[in-house]
Amino acid sequence: MSMLFLEYPKCTTCKKAKKWLNDHGAKFEDRDIKEKNPTAEELKTWYQKSGLPLKRFFNTSGMLYKSMQLKDRLPDMSEEEQLALLASDGMLVKRPLLIKGDTVLVGFKEAEWERVI
Repeated sequence: MSMLFLEYPKCTTCKKAKKWLNDHGAKFEDRDIKEKNPTAEELKTWYQKSGLPLKRFFNTSGMLYKSMQLKDRLPDMSEEEQLALLASDGMLVKRPLLIKGDTVLVGFKEAEWERVI
């Protein structure tokens, strides 16, 4: 089964994750999260499959997240509003993302990725 790897090519964690995938001979489709931002529908599906809180899909350390003061705004937003916001700009989305069937990994934790690959 092929995997979808969403990355921001300038991100050091994404580079590390991509190298890890290549070193492990993983077959994956690569997608630049800034060039081809995930849609709200994709994000909703991945969020539901992941079992994670929706907040985990936000790049909370990013400049855009901070400049929009989302830490204070997210708790008052509906799930639909949060998904629409994530879909509006790839820089708001935590990365890398790895999707393989019903498994969705957010961020790069080698031990988690080891289990999926």
